[in-house]
Amino acid sequence: MPAKSKAQQKAAGAALSAKRGETAKKDLKGASKSMADSMSEKELEDLAHTKRKDLPDRKG
Repeated sequence: MPAKSKAQQKAAGAALSAKRGETAKKDLKGASKSMADSMSEKELEDLAHTKRKDLPDRKG
């Protein structure tokens, strides 16, 4: 499932980093914090690896 906005892609990258232990989970805020708790590493990887070129900054 590709990301729908640059903000979602960025949050998924932060959550993926925390899930892999590269950053501390306590440093996450907002969407990235809930993504780290509720999504698998594979799902986060799919979102984080979306190309950013044609994505809007924020969905809405």
